[in-house]
Parts: sequence; C-alpha cells; structure tokens
Amino acid sequence: MCGIVGYIGKKDCVRFLVDGLKRVEYRGYDSAGIFVYREKDKRSTLVKNVGKIAELEKSIDSSVVGNIGIAHTRWATHGEPNHDNSHPHVSNNGSIYLVHNGIIENYTSLKKKLEKHGFSFYSETDTEILVNLIQLHYTGDIEKAVKEALLEVKGTYGIGVFSLNEPDKLIAARLGSPLLIGIGKNENYFASDPASVVKKTAEVVYMQDREIAVITKESVVHKTLDDEVLKKNIETIAFELSDIEKSGYDHFMLKEIFEQPKTITDSMRGRLLLEEGTTKLGGLSEHPEIYRALINAEKIYIVACGTSWHSALIGEYMLEEYAKIPVEVEYASEFRYRDPIITPKTVVIAISQSGETADTLAAIKEAKRKGAVVIGICNVVGSTISKETDAGVYLHAGPEIGVASTKAFTSQVIVLALITIDIARRKNLSFRQGYKMVKELKILPSLAESILENSNTIKEIAKKFSSARNFLYLGRGYNFPVALEGALKLKEISYIHAEGYPAAEMKHGPIALIDENMPVIFIAIKDTIYDKVVTNIKEVKARNGVVISIASYGDDEIDKISDYVIKIPDTTNLLSPVLTVIPLQLLAYYIAVEKRFNVDMPRNLAKSVTVE
Repeated sequence: MCGIVGYIGKKDCVRFLVDGLKRVEYRGYDSAGIFVYREKDKRSTLVKNVGKIAELEKSIDSSVVGNIGIAHTRWATHGEPNHDNSHPHVSNNGSIYLVHNGIIENYTSLKKKLEKHGFSFYSETDTEILVNLIQLHYTGDIEKAVKEALLEVKGTYGIGVFSLNEPDKLIAARLGSPLLIGIGKNENYFASDPASVVKKTAEVVYMQDREIAVITKESVVHKTLDDEVLKKNIETIAFELSDIEKSGYDHFMLKEIFEQPKTITDSMRGRLLLEEGTTKLGGLSEHPEIYRALINAEKIYIVACGTSWHSALIGEYMLEEYAKIPVEVEYASEFRYRDPIITPKTVVIAISQSGETADTLAAIKEAKRKGAVVIGICNVVGSTISKETDAGVYLHAGPEIGVASTKAFTSQVIVLALITIDIARRKNLSFRQGYKMVKELKILPSLAESILENSNTIKEIAKKFSSARNFLYLGRGYNFPVALEGALKLKEISYIHAEGYPAAEMKHGPIALIDENMPVIFIAIKDTIYDKVVTNIKEVKARNGVVISIASYGDDEIDKISDYVIKIPDTTNLLSPVLTVIPLQLLAYYIAVEKRFNVDMPRNLAKSVTVE
C-alpha cells in the first residue's frame, strides 16, 4: 500500500521520481503527487493529482524541475481520494514537505494540540497533522524537529521530509512501514520498495523500526530516534530490472502465472536431498535451537492473511499428516487480539509474500511477547518479517507485481512441503516415503509446464462464463484450500461473487443456490477421496448445475458427468495443490480480461497491506 520515492543529487530528478512511482503502482493507490526543489534558483514545485500516475504526468510540464524531490502514491485511509488529501503534504508556514505511509493513531489528540497553537488544517488526513507537528518542533534543525515530533506519535510510519530552510538534505524515518535508502555516486535515494530504485542502484540499506536517516548528496547518516549513531550494512537488491517488467506478456499476472515452473524450481533449489530422501532448509538448520524447537513442537500456529492463509491451510494438512504435529491456522488479524494459548513448546509460523503485512507483523510481536519461537516464510529479502522472526525461509519467487498473488502461493506450498518432509523424516517418515516425495518435487516444474501449455482450453471456458454473476468452488482434503484460493482469485480481479467450500459441505447450505445459471468448479483429481467428489458432482448435476471439473489425465469417466473438463497431471496428494491451482489462476485471469478489467491493479486492493 502506498509508495514513497525520494532523491537528492545533482541531476534533474522528475523523471526518476515518476518512474519510481510507476514501479510501485502494483501496490495499489488512488492518488499521486510530487514535490521538487532546484537548488540553483531555490525554485520549488508541488504537483498532485487524483487517479493514476498517468494523470499526474499530464500535470507535469517542462517548468517542473529540481535536483531534490519526494513523491508518493496514496491509498486512502483517512479521507477520500482528492487533491487536498493527496501527498506530499506541506506545513502551515509552507516550509516543510512530507510524504508518509502508515497511520498516525493518535492524530486526533495531536490535532487538538496543534489547533491550540493556531494551526489550521485543509485535509482529512493524519499526515497533515504530522507535518505540522514537525513545524511546531522546528527551531532551526529539521533532523531534531522530526525526531521530537515522532516521539509524540503513536502508530506506524515510513516518511520522507524536506525543509526549505535546510535544502541540502532529506530526512527519512520508519516505524512499522518499509523504507530503504539507495546508495549512489554523488546522489542518494530513499523508497518504500526496492523496485523504485533498482534502475539506478543495486546497493541499498534497509531501515529498521525507530530509525532515522539524514540523507545528503554525498552521505547518509543513520541514527535511532534516541540519537544513537548506527553503522548499517549495505545490501544488494536480489533481483534485476527485467524481473519487474512484463517481458512481452499483456499483464504481470499472466507473466507470473507462466513463471511458475521456474519459481517452483527456485523455491526448491539446493534444498532437495534425493539420495537421503529428505530436504534441507538453510534458513532453519543454521539456527540449531530454533530448528530443534520446530522439530520438537507440541503445537504449531500458522498465521497469515489472504492467499497466504490458504497456503497455511495446506500446510496444516501436511504437518498434521506427516509430521504428526497439531496445527492451528489463524488469520493474523484475529490472532493478535484473541489471547492465544502459547506454551513453551509452541511454535508460530508466519507467512507473508511481502514480509510487510501489518496484521502478520502484529501477530509475530504478540507471539514473541508470549514466548513463542517464531519462524517466517516470506518472499522479499530484507523485509520486516525476515528481521523480526527468529529464523525463516525465503520463497525465492522473485518480485510479484500483480496484486492477485499467484507464483508466491505455489512457492509457499512448496516451502511448507519442504519443512514438512524435513521434520517428518526426523520422526517417523521412512526413507522410501521421503524419497518418493522428493522425487515428485523434482518433476513438479515440468508438470506445471504441461498445464500451462494447454492454457487455450481454459481461455475458451473463460469466454463462456465471463458474464456469470456467481461461482461455487468445491474441493476436498488438500484441495479444499485450493477451492478457497480459486474463489478468491476470481473475486479479486473479475469482481464476480465466488465462494469456496469443502465439497461435502455443499449439502449444508450452498446447494440451495444451484441452478442452471450457477457454474460449479470441482477439483476432482484421482486422489484418495475421488469417489466422494464424484458423488458431489452428481448431486450438482441432479439440480441442473453447470459443472467445470479439474481432473486427472486419463480420467474419461469424469467427462461423462461434467460440462467442461480441464485435465492436469497427477502427483502425490500433498503436492497436488501446486498443480490444481494453476487452472484456477488462469480461469480467473482470462475471465477478468474478457470483462476488460485492469488485472494487475484491481479496484480497492493493495499488494502489500501495511496498515491494520
């Protein structure tokens, strides 16, 4: 959610700032703005627009120039999308400019305080409160003013600040909202996402909570809010510019669906030990105490949101069946508030694609406060979750730009399978069973490739159902969570109402909805409960429902009871979600394209939800 970009150097930075905002369009936003300052003639310009960055570009003419600047894309939290609520915000005296991601929770009390000092407000935002609070504290030192203001703030923030009175520097600070510093030659940058700076530099410093950075053309000084000078490590961005471009695909989402054979491979790379019939995850084994706690856990909580929650449900099935550990899957937003029971042998696994999900981070803090060992599974190197957890595993799926998650989901399922096999082999899983699972993992990318090669079949089905108003997705066992994920994908990008259920639960309510206008998607692969699913299909057909089945290659019987069939290859039960979800991703994508919707940036959604 929201995006921040900043630059200080000798070059005109307008193009860099606009391009930097475009690189984070995928996060979701409803307005955008830019402020630039040119040192040689002390000229400053502020431009803001509601809507897409393309609209902002139209408002930027040749007169908008500067070698120092800050820019922002906003996703509304306080106040509707309009010009006054858009960022950057400026202080009452016109000297301080601010961009802000996050939420100031005590903005009401701070606003009353500022009003007593004669401040006026022109927006509905909490950000305008913060920029004026900085003005209140300003006595000639912008760094000090920012620190003193932030010490009064409750909530979360990633901010960039510029003062006309001290135009040789930018100030950046963070608490609970991602921010990084890009290191250049005679120029430096800050951003909320490495995608915004990767075209200019691969060298970055990731800021942590309660840190502030003073950025000039030649240097960056890192401190805590308590004024302790920090020595920070420079890290290298783990992806190339080409990874965040469409590379000939119509949409990022389609590119990422078709990348899955590669990302599945990458998530397993160096982690399969076929000759031992097991797996090895360096991010866990390098922390022996944490690793032992996971292996010997008496209970595991998995906390996540959205698509990650669906992969967590699959992880529950895996860990309970093979590792024999009781698992409870929780929405991270609920876990943090419900006083969960944590014992000395409880382990919490937190899953997040971005590694910045606010509710998941809060759940991590609650788990650690109660004494749990916390393990992270995330995709973004250097993200907050990777820093806050005791140990963890990266997905190595590469940047996921499409708002509707695809390749991250399949990589999460793979990583959960790797963890499961590792634990199970140390307990009661035989070499023969482990060898078979690892062998199935090795061929999984080629099986995924074969599904993608038949995408035209799915495209034709999508054309027939793009005008449907409701869908029902049904699956059992490991594929019940896939039914949930398929329904979510359709809702996210096509705005069609869809529900996912365990197939047997259909009789307990949803069956009342079935008629000739209701498409019902069954995941009906040849697994241990195939016959039960076939019975459920017949129940739908008896009520004139339209059946679309995801079925196994060679299953001719399913053709007789289904209206449409999408065939996929077989694999072992615990890995089947990696294959069954791909047709559902494609179906959602092609339906949304048929309806002419913006697949990569669906309405009201944000890629990384960094506010509660």
